[in-house]
Amino acid sequence: MGFDVAALRSRFPALRAGLAHFDGPGGSQVPDAVAGAVAAAMTSPMANRGSITLGEKASDAIVVAARAAMADFLGADPRGVVFGRSMTALTFDLARTLAAGWGPGDEVVVTRLDHDANVRPWVLAAEAAGATVRWLDFDPETCELDDVSTVLSARTRLVAVTGASNLVGTCPDVPRIAEAVHAPGVGSRRGGDGTGALLMVDGVHLSAHATIDVSALGADFFACSPYKFLGPHCGVLASDPALLETLHPWKLAPSTDAVPERFELGTLPYELLAGTTAAVDVLAGIAGSPHDGRRAAVAASMAAVHEHEERLRTRIEKGLAELPGLRVRSRAARRTPTLLVTFDDRDPVDAHRFLAERRVSAPSGSFYALEASRRLGLGDSGSLRIGLAPYVDDSDVDRLLDGLSAFVAS
Repeated sequence: MGFDVAALRSRFPALRAGLAHFDGPGGSQVPDAVAGAVAAAMTSPMANRGSITLGEKASDAIVVAARAAMADFLGADPRGVVFGRSMTALTFDLARTLAAGWGPGDEVVVTRLDHDANVRPWVLAAEAAGATVRWLDFDPETCELDDVSTVLSARTRLVAVTGASNLVGTCPDVPRIAEAVHAPGVGSRRGGDGTGALLMVDGVHLSAHATIDVSALGADFFACSPYKFLGPHCGVLASDPALLETLHPWKLAPSTDAVPERFELGTLPYELLAGTTAAVDVLAGIAGSPHDGRRAAVAASMAAVHEHEERLRTRIEKGLAELPGLRVRSRAARRTPTLLVTFDDRDPVDAHRFLAERRVSAPSGSFYALEASRRLGLGDSGSLRIGLAPYVDDSDVDRLLDGLSAFVAS
């Protein structure tokens, strides 16, 4: 299944500047419909949510629509969709809430493949509670995650794992990990009851490249960021509403104790939620039919996006294989169209600058995947990352490969 890439590109005002964008993993460009939805919300009557004035009703409708949109996008229950300032902020809040029930002897598992937003909140929360942190490693040659069963025990309270590495693209087998984490007697949700541990999945990078079904993944908590998939800057956490009912975060006394609102600290950014709904609708319309319903349209569109991005990734990898003095570090069997490139005797920052001068955006760094960068022997500085988004086309790939060819020859 394909889609009209040129038609999609015409909807992104930023592309008129003439840059070839391979910086999607850091945040996608925004279509006109998303910017329009944000502007419309901000220039219409708006007030705190309510049911009396026009502004109150408008804000409430925006929130309800955004929960429904993200539920369709993630295959989740809208009653379990929580909005926040960012995935990082939501994860810190969740970690503090869960850690209130942890203590000495409890164990928390994090991986060296993850973005630090799904590492540090859990490490800090465990340290504050006196719990033990266990690390799940990965093979630096293949970038495949090790077997999670090697770090699970009867005292495991939570396992935090990425749905896809934002540095090298590796997609761990999350359903298989979930099965191990939830096995009776392996872990403990509530202090030794043998009901299995909790699984937190960082879906920020994965959500931009695959159809997400939170239940099928087996995630107890799934977090993502709309600005990675054509939307505005905010964060989303999806969970079973029944699980959220058992958690009691710190909050202001006058604020509601209802789920999911009890996890949303302060007034929501209504304009950003309007933009999030618009982003989901744009994605659903890439290759899906509105007659089939938005969830089905999202699935059809993400399948088409995957096919398009995989074809371009294959082109890029073949082109890079012909260039001397560089190495692609992204070699997992299942991965997103995200390539980490290292150079034998060149600084990746120089490659970043060289490409930028040719109006090709491919940044260098560790991109907050600090543990992964160190495990690969790249220290804290990382290397050059090439990432795709739905609006990247063959002419962009031509410019990227031409630029890298010129760089290694210079």
